Amino acid sequence: MSERKNILLRLDPAVHDALARWAADELRSTNAQIEFLLRRALADAGRLPSRVAAMRGPGRPPRAGPPG
Repeated sequence: MSERKNILLRLDPAVHDALARWAADELRSTNAQIEFLLRRALADAGRLPSRVAAMRGPGRPPRAGPPG
């Protein structure tokens, strides 16, 4: 997996609260919800690069079984 980029994002508090509620409804972190929405907007605009890795689905990752 390639290194993730960090950015500073300033949001209106009401926008942040609405985004956080939406993320919770879909079992995502606020950060994952922002990335999901940005990817969807890029795809809709035909600007999502083909080399972009798929996002993990919402919710808790599956528990790893015992080794062996």
